[in-house]
Amino acid sequence: MGIVNIHEAKTHLSRLIARVMNGEQLVIAKAGKPVVQMSPYQESQVVPKRIGFLKDEKILIPEDFDRMGQDEIEEMFGVG
Repeated sequence: MGIVNIHEAKTHLSRLIARVMNGEQLVIAKAGKPVVQMSPYQESQVVPKRIGFLKDEKILIPEDFDRMGQDEIEEMFGVG
């Protein structure tokens, strides 16, 4: 793994990118302290999976779903 300072990275960015594209990993350092790691960009191959705990299940929603607990809510907020 190569280490380059910020000035060198700014001056030779195209060359450094070419090195990284050829498989080399580079670290950019500031005052000798590593701050950035350069590596080739890779598209994510991970496809998010949907959680399927209800797969192929039918869900029954009560007719009064939008009014469930209405009396208690009105009482809590002094409405009605």
